[in-house]
Amino acid sequence: MQHSPGEDRQSFAALRVPGARAYLALMGLVMMADSIEHVITYWVIFQRFDSPALAGFAIISHWLPFLLFSNHVGGWADRFDLRRLIQIGMLLFILASLGWGLLLLAGGLEVWHVVVLLLIHGMAGVFWIPVGQLLLHDIVKPAQLPSAVRLLAMSRVLGLLLGPVVGGVMLMILGIWQGLLANMLFYLPSLIWLTFAPYGSKSRAMSESEPSGSFGFANIRNTIKVVAADPILRSMVLLAGMVSFFVGNAYQAQMPAFAAALGQGESTTSYSLLFGANAAGALVGGFILEWRQLLTPQPRTAFLLVALWSLTLIGFSLTSNFVVALILLFFSGLLYLAHGAMTQALVQIYAPSAIRGRVIGLYSTAAMGLMTFSGISVGLGGSVVGVHRSLAASAVVLLVCTTLLARIATRCRGHDRAAPG
Repeated sequence: MQHSPGEDRQSFAALRVPGARAYLALMGLVMMADSIEHVITYWVIFQRFDSPALAGFAIISHWLPFLLFSNHVGGWADRFDLRRLIQIGMLLFILASLGWGLLLLAGGLEVWHVVVLLLIHGMAGVFWIPVGQLLLHDIVKPAQLPSAVRLLAMSRVLGLLLGPVVGGVMLMILGIWQGLLANMLFYLPSLIWLTFAPYGSKSRAMSESEPSGSFGFANIRNTIKVVAADPILRSMVLLAGMVSFFVGNAYQAQMPAFAAALGQGESTTSYSLLFGANAAGALVGGFILEWRQLLTPQPRTAFLLVALWSLTLIGFSLTSNFVVALILLFFSGLLYLAHGAMTQALVQIYAPSAIRGRVIGLYSTAAMGLMTFSGISVGLGGSVVGVHRSLAASAVVLLVCTTLLARIATRCRGHDRAAPG
């Protein structure tokens, strides 16, 4: 999709659309529920099993469904009602919370239960995150899309920020299994709204001329060819893949271990502060960027933001001061939202409309599916050399690879083409 030079540059442009306001608020609520489950279950994993390897596997099992199924779900999104696909995700989220709560209530939680529940939770994300991005195209005008992408990222970050706070309160007041069962209620408003919202089914009737095998690997191969032929799509998918492969968000599953190393291991308040520092930085940064309309989407800027993000994580992994750690995590969150929203916006803007779902599916495979391997580098690696060294080494490798990719990409003709606006 190409935008004209007259793109709407108003602050918070997408919020001028009533449907967008409702959708963004509901997606923030879903993200809060998602974050609450992570906060409580990561604490359960740390307290009951005390295993960096299992915490690393929590990341692997959570993101593996994105790696395996994002392309297929993207294909379905090009044909079927987006609302129904997202509702499947909501039901899977509810099932995961229900499973955690009942198993903890029965006192029979085992390692294999954790693996299965995280796989269910990960599969819910496949039906929610990439498909949720596509629904924006039905709600806002093309000129408002960059604003909508950034605001959707902000709404999720707000949910991520509230998750540790609400999750911590639920832990203290309700208890572990009661909190997880209560968490199911936060998914219901989105489930109901999606039933009646007048979006999600535009131009998604199965084309008679579409090959019957278009859901298979041949279709994925064709999508890769389309992305590879466009310098902006190619560079942004590769950049997002490197971020996810080397670092991703694997260090968040190790946050109890970081809190313990910083002398805060027995404090749920300090643990929640560390867990939410990234989200606070992302929320503040996103608000400033949207308010002032800063950082017009450009590949060169995206590379710079990833490099700076790598440096903040290197500093976080090496510091022994709790306050410094919080500050670095805050700026890490700001930079993560900035580069994530920028790469996402560029891919959505330049993806061909006929296969937009499949392109977003491929992007999601890179941006989220490859986080499976960050669970190995940061998570399982932490069980061998320690979580601080594993995170520092992973961030250094990402910094080097980002610099090399930026130099290669700038030599490609048309790489510096900015998103119109």
